[in-house]
Amino acid sequence: MSDTRTPHTPIARVLALSVALVAVVGVIVLAFSWPSITSEPRDLPVAIAGPAEAVDQIAAGLDEAQPGAIAFTEVADRDEAVEAIETREVYGAILLGQQPEVLTSSAASAAVAQLLGGAAAQLQQAANAQAAAAAQAQGLDTVPTIEVAVTDVVPLADTDPRGTGLAAAMFPLVLGGMAGGIAIAFVVIGAMRRILAVVVYSAGAGLALAGILGGWFGSLPGDYWLNAGAIALTLLAISAFITGMAALLGRAGLGLGALTMILVANPISSAAVPKEFLPAPWGEVGQWFPPGAGATLLRDVNYFPSADATFPLLVLSGWAVVGLVLSVIGHFRTAGGAEPDAEAAHEDDPASEPAPEPVRA
Repeated sequence: MSDTRTPHTPIARVLALSVALVAVVGVIVLAFSWPSITSEPRDLPVAIAGPAEAVDQIAAGLDEAQPGAIAFTEVADRDEAVEAIETREVYGAILLGQQPEVLTSSAASAAVAQLLGGAAAQLQQAANAQAAAAAQAQGLDTVPTIEVAVTDVVPLADTDPRGTGLAAAMFPLVLGGMAGGIAIAFVVIGAMRRILAVVVYSAGAGLALAGILGGWFGSLPGDYWLNAGAIALTLLAISAFITGMAALLGRAGLGLGALTMILVANPISSAAVPKEFLPAPWGEVGQWFPPGAGATLLRDVNYFPSADATFPLLVLSGWAVVGLVLSVIGHFRTAGGAEPDAEAAHEDDPASEPAPEPVRA
């Protein structure tokens, strides 16, 4: 009588799998926790205007309070400071003189706007202390009170007053791009058909998500068509890369493409915090990936029409083109330009054993 019991998995394989899963969990936790744990302001570009002596004094005082947090850029006047904020060259401005003022931009970063609000309080305290000392030296009984006004030059929309909707929108876009790319890679056979599917999916999803995030949730207060275009291009960059990697490397390409987007690109995308909050150079590196470029483009489209969006547009377009080209290259690599698409699509599948010949009597 033969033993039909299923053989047990070798202990060595069980232990190896357990250790590998522990490593995977550790990498996932590290990827998603590291940006928030290490997040702190570093060299935030902020404009400053006023008398040279006052500028040096305030800059030194703020640097002493938060070393390395702010990198000041001197401007001539308030108009130049506002222009720099609207074009996203700086996050805010400190204006010194007879009527000191702090300009913020909560649409650029609520965290930086809060930081500059604290700087305004310090500036007001220092200005009143100087005024009190001057009045005492002159023997005046009345001490003038100086108030530092705080003006939000580019505020967040009333429908998203804390900016959480705009920041949270990026992660679903990453998942959407990955899901679309993986589904198309599995279901659609043929390089040109995959390209068509990716383009149609991205365009349709862009139209739908712009309506949901903008018209329904109010997270995207800008023009509907511009938002639809930005979302579609972001989804195209991600999904095309996934399908391209799958065409080039098979199932391994699917895994590599998905891990690149979710574990590498998404944590350093700076969708929730400014890129300056991440340790150098990761904030800048994140802008070269679709999640980072997509987040920047969406913020520009909705709040900063005067900003130069050339860089994020080029990044997203570049990833999309590379992904589509990989789909074509991968098709001819596996099919040799001659095999039917159906055979090439399943070339990486495990080979099945030939069916046994029927027993003849």
